Amino acid sequence: MLQAKGKVAKKFALYPPKQIVKQLGLREGQTVAYEVEGHQLVVKPIEDPLELALKSQKWAKTSITKFEAESQREQDEFSQ
Repeated sequence: MLQAKGKVAKKFALYPPKQIVKQLGLREGQTVAYEVEGHQLVVKPIEDPLELALKSQKWAKTSITKFEAESQREQDEFSQ
């Protein structure tokens, strides 16, 4: 378990040390979740849904033509 010390900056800003940022795989601008467990602050990275979709295992294939045809079929069913 990696541990490090830091200080609370102006306006209560928290800047985790570089080695912790790297270990968590955080990127500038990434959203994180904060949780309080007892007297501890827990910071958890939140995956970007688009990145998660691009990284995940693919289980189906389609084409734009098939996608558009399916979309049109569903719109037709919905409008009836």
